Amino acid sequence: MFNFFVFLLNMKKVNIIGSGFSSLASAAYMAKAGYEVNVFEKNNYLGGRAQVFQKNGFTFDMGPTWYWMPDVFESFFQDFGKQPNDFYKIEKLNPAYRVYFEKNDYIDISAFLYEIIETFDKIEKGSGKKLEKYITQAANNYNIAIKDLVYKPGISPFELVNLDTMKRLPLFFSSISKKIHQKFKNPKLRQILEFPVLFLGAKPTNTPAFYNFMNYADFGLGTWHPKGGMSAVVKGMVELGKELGVKYHINQEVKGFEIEKDKVVGINTKTDYFPADIFISGADYHHTEQLLPEHFRRYSEKYWSKKTFAPSSLLFYIAFDKELDNVLHHTLFFDTDFKKHSAEIYDSKKWPESPLFYASFPGKTDPSMAPKGKETATFLIPIAPGLKDEPVTRLKYLDMVLNRLEKLTGQTVKDHILFYRSYAVNDFIEDYHSYKGNAYGLANILKQTAFLRPKIKNHKLKNLYFSGQLTVPGPGVPPALISGKIVADHILKTTN
Repeated sequence: MFNFFVFLLNMKKVNIIGSGFSSLASAAYMAKAGYEVNVFEKNNYLGGRAQVFQKNGFTFDMGPTWYWMPDVFESFFQDFGKQPNDFYKIEKLNPAYRVYFEKNDYIDISAFLYEIIETFDKIEKGSGKKLEKYITQAANNYNIAIKDLVYKPGISPFELVNLDTMKRLPLFFSSISKKIHQKFKNPKLRQILEFPVLFLGAKPTNTPAFYNFMNYADFGLGTWHPKGGMSAVVKGMVELGKELGVKYHINQEVKGFEIEKDKVVGINTKTDYFPADIFISGADYHHTEQLLPEHFRRYSEKYWSKKTFAPSSLLFYIAFDKELDNVLHHTLFFDTDFKKHSAEIYDSKKWPESPLFYASFPGKTDPSMAPKGKETATFLIPIAPGLKDEPVTRLKYLDMVLNRLEKLTGQTVKDHILFYRSYAVNDFIEDYHSYKGNAYGLANILKQTAFLRPKIKNHKLKNLYFSGQLTVPGPGVPPALISGKIVADHILKTTN
């Protein structure tokens, strides 16, 4: 018994800031390695951007709604001898999603690649074979990315150097947009292939062609839904963490660090002081550095101001008193100028005149998300980060979105709204200390890839590390899981 208490006293402690997916992942890995792990969350819930809004029987995923790259989730849980199904159930969507171009003019993307190939060929003769070849290349890139690239800590450019990556070097210096436009002429097909990078990270004309692996994630691996929404994944990861001994502290915003010489020795929350041996921040990287004295920060304000950020979002969570017609679980509305909206996000950085938007109707798949005979709906407009966010602007876009929804789907919806809630730049800043209110982190452009992203370790404080969407490997839920593993692996390899 005495030896047991000595062991507990000698356990190394890890304090983790934030409880987003990267933090939940790193917490699990560090606990598995034998560390005493505490997670500190400023809000009154766990999960970071995977926040949930529930009212009158309606459940809204306020953050991520797409479950892509299921292999990454499987790999994470397998590291602990588990499966996703031990914690939540997933269902493959078929069709995966619908894309509207005009009224009664839409394309449904099947869950099966051979059917997507047939769809392409019907729209543009000969494009089916081109798509098959393109997705084969995308699958190869995906396998290389997963095997050789995305699990690297981003410390050195030599992490990227091997025979497979060198063969694909030209793909890093050509854009995904250029490659798509070379192969496909129909503008609808081009937009479908370009949308993952526009909505999830960067302007297609600035995204390296190697990132076409996202098209394989889309067409090859498919779109899934966890029963109960993305919060079910959070609950599963928290449950796993608790089994491993992780302790979670909500309503505990970190206000500052206590530093001695070249080490952090503790964090101050609004109520207490918590010492530890190692500190990991999965919170906003820029914000975390603002908690440090300036001479301990790795990056200046000038550095952050010059970075290219992925979009922010204007979101509407709407409860309808009826089920909506002519929409799927995931529905994209591409009835406006794709290039213009992209330029308004990344070039002119202004509120878009007539934006593309996305809508999620999870009750189409999962009855638990909405009362019977009613509809839970989330609408998302990608926008530039840092925009002036005012109530009158939100109302303008709410009206715009509903008008277009009614026109394109041929139904009345405005008169059937029970309640709604909006969310935009100001909320991202308030809830997550998000730099300029960005929603997805840094854009996936060449000069912000791998070792060119903000580093996972503070170079002046030997025990402060970072994870999440502003460091490697990039934005999105699967990359966040990977980021948590990367930082934990790096700590375990370099400190033991």
